Amino acid sequence: MAIENITMPQLGESVTEGTIEKWLVKPGDKINKYDPLAEVNTDKVNAEIPSSFSGTVKEIIAAEGETLKVGAVVCTIETEVSGEAAVEQVEAAPAKEEPANEMPAEGSLKPQSPIKREKGAASGRFSPAVLRLSQEHGIDLSLVEGSGRGGRITRKDLQAIIDSGEIPTAKPVQEEVAVPQQAISAPAAEPVKPAASAPKTEIPVATGDIEIPVTGVRRAIANNMLKSKHEAPHAWMTVEVDVTNLVAYRDSLKNDFRQREGYNLTYFAFFVKAVAQALKEFPMMNSMWAGDKIVQKKDINLSIAVATEDSLFVPVIKHADEKTIKGIAREVNELATKVRSGKLAAADMQGGTFTVNNTGSFGSVQSMGIINHPQAAILQVESIVKRPVILDGGMIAPRDMVNLCLSLDHRVLDGLVCGRFLARVKEILENVSAENTSIY
Repeated sequence: MAIENITMPQLGESVTEGTIEKWLVKPGDKINKYDPLAEVNTDKVNAEIPSSFSGTVKEIIAAEGETLKVGAVVCTIETEVSGEAAVEQVEAAPAKEEPANEMPAEGSLKPQSPIKREKGAASGRFSPAVLRLSQEHGIDLSLVEGSGRGGRITRKDLQAIIDSGEIPTAKPVQEEVAVPQQAISAPAAEPVKPAASAPKTEIPVATGDIEIPVTGVRRAIANNMLKSKHEAPHAWMTVEVDVTNLVAYRDSLKNDFRQREGYNLTYFAFFVKAVAQALKEFPMMNSMWAGDKIVQKKDINLSIAVATEDSLFVPVIKHADEKTIKGIAREVNELATKVRSGKLAAADMQGGTFTVNNTGSFGSVQSMGIINHPQAAILQVESIVKRPVILDGGMIAPRDMVNLCLSLDHRVLDGLVCGRFLARVKEILENVSAENTSIY
């Protein structure tokens, strides 16, 4: 008999910890190698931890809802034979075949390595076989493009990478908390101890009070917001924009657009397009703090906040500057639908460089957003309200007005560039009209 440790695996680029969402086994359960042991949640993916051994679950060490560093022991397995003999005995068994619908496309004469050079399009959950191969060969799943349904990574995708000899591995990210390399790249001889958690705030619970457990998603949101507030010195700016012509133009199109395209032409699509255009002219706004340098991102990938009843997700519109207003409206609709139907993949939330938040949908007229780490700014688009405005010449007229509220990381950005950026967004929006603006 031998007692083997199961540790928290690294589940993506720059991921340093994971939260045990749900245990799928209990002490005393008989398991086979690669059987799923627990569901894990990180700020990038949801996945299952597979067993590295066949045997009996001896002890559950990590509790549900507990967050642990990569390499920390989560449970122990009692194996019938020890060391390499146990591994060799299980390896002799034939590997499970992937479902037929996850086979590579027919007609391939030669297996191609599905390595994605930029951030990967991995789906949000991986099979035990995929996780096992990725851990054994040090493959970063966030850099792999899957050939399965919906972009899912299959065992055959990883085998093609292994056969090609081109193993994609994550580069260290300076913004992230450092984790010892030996704890990430290979099973360590000694388990990595979880970092000490912050002391609990003792809140008196009276009769009738309701205690709501913190889910993994809620904890990930809290950790990211806390990291942003602690690391980035926030500053704020607001401009007021007259969007009377924009409102009239959009309202003249919305019914025909809905009939023809099957989804709504929202005001928000016009704002996203204006922001993307202004970011191209002021690239410093599309930057990130990286310790000893500032990284100015080439691609303009706009994160948009989408809320559910108990969670907040931030999917990304990739290359927003290359899309039309119609294309942006379609993508906003598709991403929001994915969020609310629970079909949003990890790849949908990766690569954002700047965030635009539609706080106006809640009726807000002014707010101060928390920056989406590691980005340098977030723009809140507030509610469009009709107000009396004094025009040139002294006349008073009802106008459609909106506030744009910018939160900025003062390590990266200063008032001058932010003021010019907001002025440009304002100019674009105030000049929207049937004569000047095409939605196609």
